Amino acid sequence: MMEKPPAIDKKALLNAVVMGVDAKIVPLVDKINSKYEYWDKVKYASLPEGYTPQKLWMFVKASRIRGMISVWDKYGINLCITNQMQRICHDFDMKFGSFWEADNDSQSSEKKYYLSSSLMEEAIYSSKMEGASTTRIVAKEMLRKKKSPQNKAQQMIVNNYTTIQYIVEHKDEPLTVEGLLYIHKLMTDKTLDNPEDAGCFRTNDNVVVANMVEGDIIHTPPAFEEIPEFVSTLCDFFNNDNPHTFIHPIIKGIIIHFMVAYMHPFVDGNGRTARALFYWYMLKENYKLTEYMSISRVIAKSKIGYEKSFCYTENDDNDMGYFVAYNLRALEISFQQLRDYIQRKQRKKKAASAFMKVGNINQRQALVLQRLSEEPDIIFTVKDLQNQFSISSMTARKDLSDLVLQGYMEEIAINKVTRGYIKKQEEEYHLEPALKEEFPRHLQRRKEIQMP
Repeated sequence: MMEKPPAIDKKALLNAVVMGVDAKIVPLVDKINSKYEYWDKVKYASLPEGYTPQKLWMFVKASRIRGMISVWDKYGINLCITNQMQRICHDFDMKFGSFWEADNDSQSSEKKYYLSSSLMEEAIYSSKMEGASTTRIVAKEMLRKKKSPQNKAQQMIVNNYTTIQYIVEHKDEPLTVEGLLYIHKLMTDKTLDNPEDAGCFRTNDNVVVANMVEGDIIHTPPAFEEIPEFVSTLCDFFNNDNPHTFIHPIIKGIIIHFMVAYMHPFVDGNGRTARALFYWYMLKENYKLTEYMSISRVIAKSKIGYEKSFCYTENDDNDMGYFVAYNLRALEISFQQLRDYIQRKQRKKKAASAFMKVGNINQRQALVLQRLSEEPDIIFTVKDLQNQFSISSMTARKDLSDLVLQGYMEEIAINKVTRGYIKKQEEEYHLEPALKEEFPRHLQRRKEIQMP
């Protein structure tokens, strides 16, 4: 069980709130609040003479109370918005607005490719967090080629992907009761023990949130009779700004995520639905870059921290600063991963541009040849190019046929209907001598392909 913070004398705490933090430990308190650390970290801090961990904790709590706002009165959910939280939000405002504009070369097919890939990543990892077990390679292959899911795990990923696409298309619409139920129905289709639970609120209290590792109950949601009032509050919070208290949209999106997780209005699929609503709210508020970021991938890889942020909130007077701080860090990491990913793709694009020097090669074909130089055994289909570059089947077929005519690829039969395109079985492409140094000197012969 998670250790709870020590009890604090109310009179001493009130005095600390009124008088402020002792000047001797202001830097230490600021450092603790920059990461919004819980008691399990605070108690091990190095202290100046005359201080105990309990006294330090009292000053930490006092500093948070001074900046506390109420975000959900009915359940006493409060939040202290720290300087660090505001700094991260400001950084995102700057980055989200200028990221693509700084690279005018990424506005067309490449941008669509990044979008398609990131949507797949978000669908895969959001589903993995709820128990879907499959590899990224298999999942992406299924999504790209629109194959039918073969099991529950794959169905969860397809549902997640479909839901995200729906949200992108309807991002400017207000949240309604019907809209929330429809999101849940899309997200849980054919994955619940009772199919009738998809798109319906729970009608009993046989739902708890347990620690995934130890199985301890960490949260018991409010009674199901309170769900109608909750949904009304959620929709109002989602659709309208509070005229008295401004909350930054990114933090507000995180609060929406938390509200759904706290209430657990569905029998199953609450986490996926909560993350989908965060995604929706970010797009609604014009944070377009959210489409290109897989936040669930970061959360899935630090799931213990994600779960702890809920527990810390529950154990510390419903202070959801822990949950906000965790999610802001996840956003920072996700943005950095996106930037690194795009930089890698741009390096590959630069390398692929060497193929274009040969002549009669367009940018799409150059990227195909670049991929072949890295993965000699890969098989391309017309559908692959359609999905990757958002082009028509006619254009994709012409790109591949031209590469066959120019001697770079050859066509094979995958089955009676589908044709595949593979690297021509030669030691090297017939490139001009000046260009050969741009590519591996000795491309291995293509291994024999096992046809289904």
